[in-house]
Amino acid sequence: MKGLLQRVRGARVEVAGEVVGAVDHGLLVLVAVEPDDTRTSADKLLHKLLNYRVFSDAEGKMNLSLADVGGGLLLVSQFTLAADTKSGLRPSFSTAAPPALGEELFDYLLSSAKQVHGTVASGRFGADMQVHLVNDGPVTFLLQT
Repeated sequence: MKGLLQRVRGARVEVAGEVVGAVDHGLLVLVAVEPDDTRTSADKLLHKLLNYRVFSDAEGKMNLSLADVGGGLLLVSQFTLAADTKSGLRPSFSTAAPPALGEELFDYLLSSAKQVHGTVASGRFGADMQVHLVNDGPVTFLLQT
């Protein structure tokens, strides 16, 4: 499972002009599910998302996590993040999970996040989404389980 974590000052996801998920200060995470991923993969990714230290402390060092600062978490499914881009000029999606598994594990990640973290929002699985964000830093990390 992959999560492209971006520290944001604000982010929102729109589907057909309607805002379906939004957060203020926090993290926007683009999530890709791969064929061998399981609920254990999702649990590991969630642990990293909540505890990865990407927010600045009083000395300006990245020592605080999302849990520490109480920021929002916006999860957006993005199967293209799992693409194989090693060769050629066209991505291959054979390394992405089938849609049913992707949706199952994304939904599991989302519901698990809502159980343990205060502000959690999401895009809509499989929808054509427009993602708006103000990347803070910019700070972006690719997390893998």
